Amino acid sequence: MKVLILNGSPHTNGNTAIAISELVKTFEAQGVETEVCHIGNKDIRGCIACRKCAELGRCVFNDTVNELAEKFEQSDGLIAASPVYYASANATLIACLDRLFFSTGFDKTMKVGASVVVARRGGCSATFDELNKYFTISNMPIASSQYWNSVHGREPGEANSDAEGLQTMRTLAKNMSFLMKSIALGREKYGLPEKETWQGTHFIR
Repeated sequence: MKVLILNGSPHTNGNTAIAISELVKTFEAQGVETEVCHIGNKDIRGCIACRKCAELGRCVFNDTVNELAEKFEQSDGLIAASPVYYASANATLIACLDRLFFSTGFDKTMKVGASVVVARRGGCSATFDELNKYFTISNMPIASSQYWNSVHGREPGEANSDAEGLQTMRTLAKNMSFLMKSIALGREKYGLPEKETWQGTHFIR
């Protein structure tokens, strides 16, 4: 089992990293491998809807996103972690996720997704919902925890004082580990759910 974790914070050792560290320690205790990719300080441009990825099999902008695509394909789960900016995720992370999900043609069915958000005070719920939408459009089940996956802290290191938030991270990692292992057993015995041919209904004919 392997989980790819995207750190969408521009700060290497910020509060988002503290939340991720709690996840990593718990995953390791559950026998799950993790790889943390710090992308919040990368120069990642947004999708321009050129659709060249359908022709090339990768994004036309050959940067971090294409490197992550291979890691994502080989992973059993994906966690997107972000600080909260104006009740939204870091724009760099959103640009990355837009291109990562749109440009990759591999089947993401039953890969487990989860989002983690970190804020001084408000905006966590909106950001949490925003990030989860990438999973729900991709046949990816979402791992849950004892609370919405949020940790609080403003100044560097303050997240260490959010006992409930860190417990929520540990519970998330345990639940996600169980879910990925259960899905692996189910796939072995029953296979993946049968898919219908996609029917795209457009509003303009």
